[in-house]
Formats: sequence, C-alpha cells, structure tokens
Amino acid sequence: MALTVVQLLPEMEVGGVEQGTIEIAQALVAHGHRALVVSAGGRLVSRLEAIGAEHVLLPIGRKRVSTLFLVRKLRELLLAENVDLVHARSRLPAWIGHLALKKIEAMRRPHWVTTVHGPYTVNRYSQIMVSGARVIAISEFIRDYIFESYPDTPRHRVEVIPRGVDDAIYSPRFAPAADWRRQWDREHPALHGQRLLCLPARLTRWKGQQDFIQLIARLVADKLPVHGLIVGGPHPAKREFADELKQLVRQLDLERAITFMGQRADLREILCLCDCVFSLTGKPEAFGRTTLEALSLGRPVIGYDHGGTGEILRQVFPRGLVPNGNVALAAERCREFLAQPPRVPATHPYQLARMQAATINLYETLVSAPRPT
Repeated sequence: MALTVVQLLPEMEVGGVEQGTIEIAQALVAHGHRALVVSAGGRLVSRLEAIGAEHVLLPIGRKRVSTLFLVRKLRELLLAENVDLVHARSRLPAWIGHLALKKIEAMRRPHWVTTVHGPYTVNRYSQIMVSGARVIAISEFIRDYIFESYPDTPRHRVEVIPRGVDDAIYSPRFAPAADWRRQWDREHPALHGQRLLCLPARLTRWKGQQDFIQLIARLVADKLPVHGLIVGGPHPAKREFADELKQLVRQLDLERAITFMGQRADLREILCLCDCVFSLTGKPEAFGRTTLEALSLGRPVIGYDHGGTGEILRQVFPRGLVPNGNVALAAERCREFLAQPPRVPATHPYQLARMQAATINLYETLVSAPRPT
C-alpha cells in the first residue's frame, strides 16, 4: 500500500534535521510512497523537489503567537491530502502537528511519529518530542536521554535508528577531482607541505574551536609542520564569537598556522586532504555526523568521549577517543597519528541505506496497525 507521509520541521536550510528529512523523503519516493514536507522553506527546497518530494510552505517553526493560526491550515492539508502518517522533527512544529491531529476523528487521524534530534531542555514544551506512537532516537545517547528525562515514556515506543552516510559518496576510495585540487592549491599555496588538521563545525561556543586552537598551539610549539583548518561559519546574528576566535589566534601568534575556512560546500574534499579530523565539543553531540563522514573517508578522528561522537568512535575507531576537555591528551594522540598514520576501518554499521530502511519499516509497520484512538 502506498503511503502519504508528511514531515514537519521549521525550515529547509542547512543542518542535520534538514538532511535527515531529505534522506527519508528520498527513501519514501523510492519505495513508491508519497513524501510531503511542511516548513517555512529555504535553500534545500529545490533539492527536496528534485527527488520527487513535495514541499508545502507553512512557517510552523516561527516562535510567535500567530503561528497557532496555522493549526487549522495544517489540519486541512492533512485531510485534503489523505495523509497516513505525520513525522515531527522539531518542537514547535510538533506542537502545531499535535494540535492539528487532536481534532481529526480517530478513524481519519494520521499516525504520529517524532524524532528526538538532540538533548533538549527538559520541560513540558520539549516533552512533545516523546509523544509519538513511535519515537525515533538518533543515537543510543539520545535514547538514554529520553528515558532519563522522561521516565514515563513507554519503552516499546522508542526505537534507536542511528543516522548514516551514503557509502557511494563517503568512501575511502573517494578523491577530490583534479580541477578542485588545482584550484585549492592556487588558493592556499601556504598549505603545501603542511600536515592538515581540521575541525568541521559551525562557529558556536560549545563546538570546540577554542580547544582546537589551543591544540594547534601545542603542536606548533613542538615545531611540527601542522596547519589547522576551522571549517564552518557563524550564525548571521552571532558573529561576535567568530571575532573572539580570531582574537585568540592573534594572541597565540597562530595567524600562519590556522585558517578560518568559513561555511563550505566542499567539506568532503577538504576532509580528504587532512591528516586528522577533530570533534572537541564541550557538550555531547546528539549524533556526530562529521565524525562519521571523516571516518568513512578513511580519515582518523580524535574526539571527546561523550555523546554521539563517543558512541561512533567506540564502534568504529576507539583509538581516537580522549576524555572530555583533555586538550593535552588530544594533542599527544595527534602527534602519534602524525608519526604513524593509523588504519581506519573501511566499513562500519552507520550506513544511510540502513537508516532509510529502518525508518520506512517503522512507518509501514505503524500504519498497518489499528489507527490511534
């Protein structure tokens, strides 16, 4: 039976939630189902529509009272399109979806699924994310967060479906195109002959850029030919942190040893050039997608042992684990890897196809069950 599935999220800009939304929409279409996405739009809408999914423009993630008026519009959409299942991926859209479903008679009411994408602040507002008839946790770390924070959540409703990468895109066999490499060399001649170290993350205080800068300082003091690449940009409204990081680089006299790359669309190519990749988040990551992408490309990753990053490294590359906040040990581990590059396993269980299949199976199993009352 062909299903009509609606995914709810704030917008279709760059991020893990948006990426997961596209990946599941793609899988739905491939399985002969109909995929709709409701959001305020964004740069990824064209990509979504290119895979055969449909986008409905409703700003259900805007934090303003007027958003409540969208409950009726969403309800009308669900009924008009004969939707079988609604999948909410963010808190405010989940509330709008929940309210829209409440006034649909039981026999016509779509099934309700939520995904917990992060360890939200524990309160009544966040609790909506564990209200699904099925609740997807994107990692074991998130599953544990759910049961610790909301102990009344029925355990049979929660299913761990880790995120995954496409091994046709992220593979140890991948190499940047010759044209890309020539342009990189022209733009960054000072990096020739340097051992490249990378921290890929948006410029946010908890993402670990300060620790990475301190780590580079330690390696430079040892006269190692290293160069740090900080890949990621700040939120347009929060540029002051980027200025603080650049000031720290100046204070440590590291202008020649660290490059701020900004937001890039070619992170995969950059990761391929690096001798080591880092995840030094002060708070635990819900999953750790860039850690997985780097490992899938055959790049060793050094990361703090907590959250999703710790989970991935324990499973795939435990040599990269260091205790949270231990910059000195992270630097020492990097010295070891530079002296003798480690072998990164060529395969791992975090595959996109596995994540897609598990999610589609969850949808189909839930819809085949009696409708909620």
